[in-house]
Amino acid sequence: MANLKEIRTRITSVKTTRQVTSAMKMVSAAKLKKAQDAIMQIRPYAGKLSQLLSSLSSALENSENSTYTVQRIPEKVLIVLVSSNRGLCGGFNSYIAKKAISLAKTTYGKQLKAGTLDFLVVGKQGEKVLRSFHIQSVGDKNHLYDNLTFEPVSEVVQSLLNDFSSGKYDRIELVYNKFINAASQELISEQFLPVLPADKSKTKSGNLNYIYEPSLEYIVEVLIPRSLKIQFYKALLDSNAAEHGARMTAMHKATDNATDLINELTLTFNKARQAAITNAILEVTNGSEALSG
Repeated sequence: MANLKEIRTRITSVKTTRQVTSAMKMVSAAKLKKAQDAIMQIRPYAGKLSQLLSSLSSALENSENSTYTVQRIPEKVLIVLVSSNRGLCGGFNSYIAKKAISLAKTTYGKQLKAGTLDFLVVGKQGEKVLRSFHIQSVGDKNHLYDNLTFEPVSEVVQSLLNDFSSGKYDRIELVYNKFINAASQELISEQFLPVLPADKSKTKSGNLNYIYEPSLEYIVEVLIPRSLKIQFYKALLDSNAAEHGARMTAMHKATDNATDLINELTLTFNKARQAAITNAILEVTNGSEALSG
């Protein structure tokens, strides 16, 4: 059994750790509220914009000939992995990175072996996980989390649009965590480019008599980049809210575990102190009996 000083030192250390995890939990809770409000505000707009684009695309003849909807054989593929810049959020980053790696090995195994599959990372932690699997990224956009607003995100998406339209990549996949609530996230992998063709059987544009100005083709060509920028921005907001939720949950569990450990150590300390006091009493009693004898 450890001596009293060692147990007392460990109790002090765990209490300090509990203070840190408790503070981080409160900070994450405050950040989560702001991040949750942001994603909840943009979801209706992004969903309506996507629905509008699908309706217009279904009404457009030969819509598959648009710059961003042309379906090519995916010989050159880019996977955009959205993670976080900071850790201490449970399995948030490792799960999403493994999701991206699984996508690469299963769906794009041929491109991976041929060296025509690239990774672009948003978030330092995702890049660390990739390196642990000996996978190098072609670049990172970690700076987006420094100021998570639409303008810098729009510039990054425009670069992706240029890479696709120039033929640098035939397909771009987006992998991120979708925010469900503070305790859960959904791993999402979706085709970002080219835009998947609309299911005309599910659209109702044929029942509506729209007047298009200047033209339907022009409107669709303008809406597609704007919709993609909004969708990418929404993915980052989703991931940001999910990160704070995961960190708050992880720090809550860490705080509870620290409390349980402190209780166990306190019980061990009391037992050790009682044993030490009993031994001291026995020594005094034995010594007194020896002197009196």
